[in-house]
Amino acid sequence: DGTHRFGQLQRRVGGISQKMLTQTLRELERDGLVERTVHPVVPPHVEYRLTPLGRSLRQPLDAICAWAEAHLAQMLAARARSDRRRAVATAAAGAMARDADTRAARA
Repeated sequence: DGTHRFGQLQRRVGGISQKMLTQTLRELERDGLVERTVHPVVPPHVEYRLTPLGRSLRQPLDAICAWAEAHLAQMLAARARSDRRRAVATAAAGAMARDADTRAARA
């Protein structure tokens, strides 16, 4: 909430590169969700804050986060099932290719 400097946002988000955060902030500003204020000092002092439009996203995003947290176990289980199916299919394809190579070498 409130006004944040670039470094504060980068620490708060965590794991985001400077380039990606810069691009994201530019897009959010372009879409009218974030306001960027440059203070005429040396070194440059830039602050970011949500616009009223950006703040209007809080409730929908909170609902999405709550849904994701409530369904995390189901999503992780589905991901694990998918990964197992993919691993079995990859192993089967590799075995079939080896068998075909063996038959071709015998011919």
